[in-house]
Amino acid sequence: MVVKSLECLMEASRNITNTFVTTLLSYTFTLAGDEQMRQNLLSNLDQQAKREGVGRYWTLADNAQPMGSVEVEMSAYVLLALLSGPTLPGFGLNYSAGIVHWLTKKQNAYGGFSSTQDTVVALQALAKYSAATYNPEGSITVTVTSPSGQRNQFTVNRNNRLLYQEKQLQEATGTYKLRTEGKGCVFVQFALHYNIPPPPDSLAFKIGANSGVCNNTKNTAFTLTTTLR
Repeated sequence: MVVKSLECLMEASRNITNTFVTTLLSYTFTLAGDEQMRQNLLSNLDQQAKREGVGRYWTLADNAQPMGSVEVEMSAYVLLALLSGPTLPGFGLNYSAGIVHWLTKKQNAYGGFSSTQDTVVALQALAKYSAATYNPEGSITVTVTSPSGQRNQFTVNRNNRLLYQEKQLQEATGTYKLRTEGKGCVFVQFALHYNIPPPPDSLAFKIGANSGVCNNTKNTAFTLTTTLR
């Protein structure tokens, strides 16, 4: 059944122009061990890749900025395809690092992404990258300097590398400086939280009531006007 399914997908892939489907197929044929199809699909995706600084990602529309979780999911599937099989020429860890750079910029302060689906796929891909680049040795000191000169220091070594370290920064605006010393790999994230006014009510149903003014003190009565929309 699996063989027949792969044959069906291979036949269909000749006419597929949808980038999302192509990312799924690249991971599928990677897991199936079909290196020729994997090479063809990843080469095709490489030509469609978007760049944002050193970051690399994929989107559904040409010349469009990433809008939501679908771009995260697509880019994560490409990363999974790259890391789940033998390294292809031109698609080494440096290539994957560009995708990781873009994905981590889309990560929220709690470690997830926009939705459940893209979070599951992206975390799986990032975990694979972490495993591929893992080195038990080394120690790094990260120094964060605030605009006023206040310094916060973090040390990451083999004993605490799985420990989540966090400090609250007191200055909400200004330029923070980041300096790392040592050897190894660390992930640094800044999270800014702020409040915004709630959006105007856009419900489909609205009801309002106006009691008016009662001028008669002997017979207390007033007109109640109800407005419905």
